[in-house]
Amino acid sequence: MICHDCQSALPELLLNPAAPGNAAAREHLKSCSTCNQEFQSLEATFALLDSWQAPEPSPYFDQKLAVRLREEQELPAAGWFERMRSRLLFNTGRQFRPAVAGALAVAFLIAGGTFADLSGFPHPAKAQVSATVNDLQILDKNDQALQTMNLLLQDDNSSNDNSGALPSS
Repeated sequence: MICHDCQSALPELLLNPAAPGNAAAREHLKSCSTCNQEFQSLEATFALLDSWQAPEPSPYFDQKLAVRLREEQELPAAGWFERMRSRLLFNTGRQFRPAVAGALAVAFLIAGGTFADLSGFPHPAKAQVSATVNDLQILDKNDQALQTMNLLLQDDNSSNDNSGALPSS
């Protein structure tokens, strides 16, 4: 057994020295002076704690406690801010989990709605293109298409003329 394992087993060895699981720790204590010294220190601390007597409460303890309770009961109710502050400071946070989950759900809905453009807020209208501009664009595209077709026809005619010509010698 190494010293680290033995020192972690020392409290168990103090509480139940005859346990069969503590045999390795007992053997290690015989050969290691550092662990044995730690064991002696723990034994002394436990003996000191066993001899300690808790002080008796004062004879007026119950009366003081009753007066203090009455004073606390007669205090005005704390406001909303004070109650929230005390919950945040002294609470485990378990009661806030539904509120936090709801807040996160609302945040995700807002973020998702904004991303999907479902906000319902009016957006600036897209620029309207007049019918005249649309017609001019269509005519321009048609003109380009006709020019392309003419070029293709000229290429076909020139290739037909070359194929029917006699090879020159």
